[in-house]
Amino acid sequence: MKINKKKLISWIPRIVVLVAMLVLINTQLYQSQIIDTLEYGFVFALLALGIFISYRILDIPDLSVDGTFALGVSVSAIVASNGHPILGMLLGLVSGALAGCVTGVLITKFKVQPILGGIITMTALYSINLAILGAPNLSLWKSPTIFKLTESIFGEYNQLIMTFIVLAVVFLLMFWFLKTQIGMSLRATGDNEFMVRASSINSDTMKILGFAIANALVSLSGAMYAQYTQTGDTNSGTGMLVVGLASIIIGEIFFSQHTILSGLLAAVFGAVAYRYILSFAMSLGIDTMYTKLLSAIIVAIAIALPVIKKGVLNAFSRIKERGGKSA
Repeated sequence: MKINKKKLISWIPRIVVLVAMLVLINTQLYQSQIIDTLEYGFVFALLALGIFISYRILDIPDLSVDGTFALGVSVSAIVASNGHPILGMLLGLVSGALAGCVTGVLITKFKVQPILGGIITMTALYSINLAILGAPNLSLWKSPTIFKLTESIFGEYNQLIMTFIVLAVVFLLMFWFLKTQIGMSLRATGDNEFMVRASSINSDTMKILGFAIANALVSLSGAMYAQYTQTGDTNSGTGMLVVGLASIIIGEIFFSQHTILSGLLAAVFGAVAYRYILSFAMSLGIDTMYTKLLSAIIVAIAIALPVIKKGVLNAFSRIKERGGKSA
C-alpha cells in the first residue's frame, strides 16, 4: 500500500497536540482543574466564534475585539451588581453588537482602513468601559450571577452545565444563521466582494452585519466571563484577539475542511484545547504573567506552520533524491 507522505506529515501536529493534551490531563491536572479548564474553554469559545466571523468569514482582522470583550465585562458586571444578571448578559450582547456596527460603519462608509477602524473603536471603548464600570474593577462576590441563580438546579456541576448550555445555543444559532440566505450572503461577501456587488447584494451592509455579530459574541463572552469570575475589570480584554486567533488556529489543526461546521467546531475545540495548553504550562511552574507571551508564540508558530510543513516536505524530497542517486 502506497503511503501518502503529505497527508502523513499533515497529521503530525494533530497527533502531537492530542497526545500532549491526553498526557497533561492524566498526569498534570487534578479533576477540579480539568473541569475548571473546560469551563474556561466554553466561555472563551464564544470569543473564538466571534473572531471566526470577522477573521475567517469576512476575512478582515478586527482589532476592536479587545475593547468589546471588556465592554461585555463592564456592562454585565454593573448590571449584575444591581441584581439583574440575565439582563446583564443580554445587554452585554447588544452593546457588543453596537460597537461592532461602529467599526463596520467606519470601515465601509468612511473608508477607514480595517486595522485603523478597529483601533479607533478599541481606544474609544477603553474610556466608555471606565465610565460604565465607574472604576477600574468591580467585585461581584456578593451580587447575583447566572451561575448562582441555577446552582440549586444543576448542583455541583452548575458552572460547567451553564457554560455548555450557553455555548451550545449560540453554536446552533450560528450554524443555522450561516445556512440562511443572509448568512450565505455574508459568507459570499468575505469570499468575493465584487461578485456579491454584481449580484445586487449590499456588501457594506453585510460587512456591518458581520462586525455586529462578531463583536456581539465577543462581548457575550466577556459578559459571561465577568459573572463566572465574579469580577469586572476594564483591563480584562487585553490580548483577547491573540487568544481568539490561537484558539481558531489550534482548532483548525483538527478540523481543516473548509465547511461552516468544521469552522465552528474548530473555534470551539481550539478554545478548549488552548485553555488546556495554558493549564499545562501553568502546572510546569510558568508564571501567569507569561500567558499572553505564550499565546503570541502559539499564534506565531501556527501561522508559520505552512512554511515549516513546506520546508519539511522539501527536505524529505531532497533526502529521497539523494538516496535514489546513491542507489
